[in-house]
Amino acid sequence: MNNTHTEGPITMNPTSLLKRCTATAAVLAATSLPLFSQEETPGFDSGNTSFMFISTVLVLLMTLPGLALFYGGLVRSKNTLSILVQCLAMAGVMSLLWVIYGYSFATTNSNPFIGGAEKLFLKGVTPDSDAGGYPETIFVMFQMTFAIITPALIIGAFAERIKFSAVMVFSIIWFTISYLPIWHMAWNPDEGFFHNFHVLDFAGGTVVHINAAVAGLVGCLMVGPRKGFQKVPLTPHNVPLVIIGASLLWVGWFGFNAGSELAADGTAGMAMLVTQVACATAVVVWIIIEKVLTGVVTAVGAATGAVAGLVAITPASGTAGVPGALCIGAISALLCYVFAIKMKHKLGYDDSLDVFGVHGIGGIVGAILTGVFCFESMGGSGAYNDEITMGSQVWGQTVSVLITIGWSGAASLIAFGIAKYTVGLRVDEKSEESGLDQSDHGESAYTDLHG
Repeated sequence: MNNTHTEGPITMNPTSLLKRCTATAAVLAATSLPLFSQEETPGFDSGNTSFMFISTVLVLLMTLPGLALFYGGLVRSKNTLSILVQCLAMAGVMSLLWVIYGYSFATTNSNPFIGGAEKLFLKGVTPDSDAGGYPETIFVMFQMTFAIITPALIIGAFAERIKFSAVMVFSIIWFTISYLPIWHMAWNPDEGFFHNFHVLDFAGGTVVHINAAVAGLVGCLMVGPRKGFQKVPLTPHNVPLVIIGASLLWVGWFGFNAGSELAADGTAGMAMLVTQVACATAVVVWIIIEKVLTGVVTAVGAATGAVAGLVAITPASGTAGVPGALCIGAISALLCYVFAIKMKHKLGYDDSLDVFGVHGIGGIVGAILTGVFCFESMGGSGAYNDEITMGSQVWGQTVSVLITIGWSGAASLIAFGIAKYTVGLRVDEKSEESGLDQSDHGESAYTDLHG
């Protein structure tokens, strides 16, 4: 039997259809109302969050392994491991100091020179803490990587003759009495002392490079020159490591400079561009200088030129344009070459890996020229505010340089003095002769060690 029943098409007049649609919409609106009436919780900007994640990793890459390999290749083979261990230990110690008290004293408000204790052990920093469109935890991490690399830069000035224990004692004290106050003065947006002089320091010309370089200069003078300085060649043992380390620094520096905008925007893009241009310019100028004066182009020289350009553009990276990057890169290469290659030997101080000659001179050049190339007439994005003249801006930049030199110099004397009278600064002559790898760490970087 066929039970199929067929009907004609279902029809509904327009009035009835409209009534049914209206009723359905009313029901849906009524049931959804509680969802929309709740207070919305603002979320983090996924783009900025991802950008800061990547920038943080890039800056950590600058120390581990970038700086470690760069410095490790520049020293003699018997001291390679000591450099790597010092960089690794710095990452551990500074990370702890930053979360225990560093972040609090750097970032909070108390007075123009140092912050307060309200964020000790990161009190109040939660997964929901907003640092301006991305989690505060990432900002803590980002700035932690700066706190790691700054004292790590210093160790190159007195490499190959200082005790490991002295490095640690000095670094802890110096971080506390020099790095944190300079950070607060330059980067605290509410009350930092440098704001009185309308200072522009986008990514750390004063905070990182000049601060570290002055400490390195004080350190190499207090520790004294290496045995054989200016008498026997003290040449790099592994130039490929130097190139690899410098290349990693170059790549990581994009996180350093572009990341300091703290947002994935046009300023970050320009910071990335001028960083590349300044570095490239410094490499080319350094190569030309070497070729003209010595007849050869060295790999170590090209790598050093790259770092000089990166250092110099750092404070200007958020305000300079391409014309400024070209000039800053060229001038930094010229002056850093003079100090690192010529003046060091004439003055007789043993800055082993040219910390002052590159980071000090490059940082000073960049910090002062920021006051020139920030102006729109020089291709920049603008000065501290529209009422400031170029002369006034340059003066403010110069004041920040002088304060940083004086502050870091005094703090370094105190920190090295404490290290000297507690653990001692320099290894004995026998240990220096055999190398710090064995005397401090009981290991060798290479199985076939010839010094």
